[in-house]
Amino acid sequence: MAEGEKLIPINIEDEMKSAYIDYSMSVIVSRALPDVRDGLKPVHRRVLFGMHELGVRSTSAHKKSARIVGEVLGKYHPHGDTSVYDSMVRMAQEWSLRYMLVDGQGNFGSIDGDSPAAMRYTEARMRKIADDMLIDIEKDTVDHQLNFDDSLKEPTVLPTRIPNLLINGASGIAVGMATNMPPHNLSEVVDGTVAYIENNDIEVDELITHIKAPDFPTGGVIYGYDGVKEAFHTGRGRVVMRAKASFEEVQGRECIVVTEIPYQINKADMIKKTADLINEKKIEGISSIRDESDRSGMRIVYILKRDAIPNIVLNTLFKYTSLQSSFSVNNIALVNGRPQLLNVKDMIHYFVEHRHEVVVRRTEFELKKAEDRAHILEGLIIASDNIDEVIAIIRGSSNADEAREKLMERFKLSEIQAKAIVEMRLRQLTGLEQDKLRSEYDEIILTIADLKDILARKERRMDIIKEELLEIKDKYGDNRRSEINFAGGDLSMEDMIPDEQVVITISHAGYIKRTPLTEYKTQHRGGVGQKASSTRNEDFLEHLFVGTNHQYMLFFTQKGKCFWMRVFEIPEGTKTSKGRAIQNLINIENDDMVKAFICTQDLKDEEYVNSHFVIMATKKGVVKKTSLEQYSRPRQNGINAISIREDDELLEAKLTTGSSQIFLGLKSGKAIRFEEVKTRPMGRNASGVRGITLAHENDEVIGMVSVHNFEEEILVVSEKGYGKRSSIDDYRVTNRGGKGVKTISITEKTGGLVAIKNVSDSDDLMIINKSGIAIRMSVEDLRVMGRATQGVKLINIKGKDSIAAVAKVMKEEDDIDDISTMDVDAKEEDGTALDNDSAETKE
Repeated sequence: MAEGEKLIPINIEDEMKSAYIDYSMSVIVSRALPDVRDGLKPVHRRVLFGMHELGVRSTSAHKKSARIVGEVLGKYHPHGDTSVYDSMVRMAQEWSLRYMLVDGQGNFGSIDGDSPAAMRYTEARMRKIADDMLIDIEKDTVDHQLNFDDSLKEPTVLPTRIPNLLINGASGIAVGMATNMPPHNLSEVVDGTVAYIENNDIEVDELITHIKAPDFPTGGVIYGYDGVKEAFHTGRGRVVMRAKASFEEVQGRECIVVTEIPYQINKADMIKKTADLINEKKIEGISSIRDESDRSGMRIVYILKRDAIPNIVLNTLFKYTSLQSSFSVNNIALVNGRPQLLNVKDMIHYFVEHRHEVVVRRTEFELKKAEDRAHILEGLIIASDNIDEVIAIIRGSSNADEAREKLMERFKLSEIQAKAIVEMRLRQLTGLEQDKLRSEYDEIILTIADLKDILARKERRMDIIKEELLEIKDKYGDNRRSEINFAGGDLSMEDMIPDEQVVITISHAGYIKRTPLTEYKTQHRGGVGQKASSTRNEDFLEHLFVGTNHQYMLFFTQKGKCFWMRVFEIPEGTKTSKGRAIQNLINIENDDMVKAFICTQDLKDEEYVNSHFVIMATKKGVVKKTSLEQYSRPRQNGINAISIREDDELLEAKLTTGSSQIFLGLKSGKAIRFEEVKTRPMGRNASGVRGITLAHENDEVIGMVSVHNFEEEILVVSEKGYGKRSSIDDYRVTNRGGKGVKTISITEKTGGLVAIKNVSDSDDLMIINKSGIAIRMSVEDLRVMGRATQGVKLINIKGKDSIAAVAKVMKEEDDIDDISTMDVDAKEEDGTALDNDSAETKE
């Protein structure tokens, strides 16, 4: 051991503890966490300050990135060059920062995770918004500290006018703590900050009306609002993000098209992982994925298999892939050098406090400068008033110091004033210059009074902060990129959607759309009318409801499930568009099929749901009545409407008020008429009671009619094209469950019964053959006959062809334009608008 040295024994445990605490505090305070005031970590602050010092501002030319990194490394940041370059690159990526601070030129990476080019190839400069983060830094607005080698000074915080922590967020992992702050929309943040300035006691709930939710640079949809609210209130919460997806038909194939993905998701990785899941058969229904993204924007196309249902595939993608991901908010930032968990109000409070301090220090700096200038001007004015004497004193002095002293003595001037007089130029002796001196002095006195007023009154300072913020909003404010889906939150979609009247049309092939009623009111009566819908070949509009956006549509499937949809969720289309397949809108199984639709009023209205019923009929003659109240609590994957027995399927569902009469028709040509009250209401899971007894084991129910208008007639059509209409009174009212009475004489010539309808003279019929031929005819052309006759030939059937379905349709497609003449609110007694026959079964 060398002379003079000595060993001090230290417990290794204590040494480890103190060394690790020192290290962790260093990481927390000077590396990983942002400052609550300017929202920057030291490295970002140093990059921006380094660029500012280099003069690489938004108005200057771009400079090599390596030059900027070298400046920051050499002067302020004692770490590796990668940390500086990576930080600078991130500030120039539009998918990383909501409001970019650096303007990059060259390859700065991509959302697919591609690396940026090396710093020797890229160039950068500050963006205008970054200039506003450094504005007034030269006016002693912030404290400076010595750099790593004590040779220079660097700012401890920037005097930012931008609420950067809120608008750009931050993420960092320190030791024992981490931070993860989401970005927000600048316009909303400014509105929230102004609201806070106007009322310091503002509640977080009121702030949320201004700052609605995070706003991510990559857009997407914020799914659910509870996590957002929790994060705003406590500083911690889980925000669920979903990609923005839509359904399109590309070259005859249904596709899911994604145009925006969740924040911080690597697009290429996401597509690769999705492809792996498809190969492992974890995700079904996708045949291929194409990434069609280009300069104009993102576009990922998932091409679906022919039998796939887009809605189900999309939900599977949300479940298993990063198309849905969550952002765990953890608002930890440095407040006075200590880490603290902050809610949205705290962050605004500390930002406003910082701005207040900056305004005070800036005003003090400007006041001192103004007072110094006023002091010099006073001296110059004295000199110009006594110019001859001043010149004589200066000429009679041997040097400048002597002249200064003599002037100070003669005119009671300070040293600064005397120095200014001695250095005064001859041109300042002209009359014009002397006037200028006096007007400058008057102006500066006013400025000083104004600056002193600012320092004396806090409300003035707050007004200045407010004005500067609103200026920032005008310069950089933009619209939200992330949509908010309030599902599951207190704010519901109804609050966002006006309760307008709409026309819902459903075609025979199951295409549905809603159109604003105003579109149908544009044409005057007596016009030729417009083509109402460009449905597919051999397709036609079968159902038309007039309702409002807040009403409900219930869909019943042959397996006995009921799906639920708000009218506003039905895709909007024009009069001429064909609409969207119902199968794609609800999570229906592949081997199931929608058989009936009901449009109802508000399902949350207790009086309404308790006074209405749903009556269902199955192929095997079972009927079931259930209170509408049982269908008022929907689920995403549907609810059981009726327990279907083996070899049976649901055929029809009608909405009634409990006082109508029910007709059931059999393939064997029998029909039964009974009072609805004979069927007692049952629970959703019940399977029902016998409605009619089948004639033989191959017999089946072909249709159900619910009648409350007894002036209508009953129309029946047989397989081989025979049909007729009979008076309702021809059918006697019997008990439920009987064999029924003959409704048409069934022979080999007529074939089995295929349809039973309640009709009036104003209806039209559409008859579709199995071969695809459709014939339209008017009901008034059919005369009323007795129920036991075989009817007349409605359509000539060739060879082995037969009738597949019969539908009651709107009178003429051009009559659609006369909806305006109908009483929109006039519902039929069974609660369904205008026409609510269910989709026909095809044998």
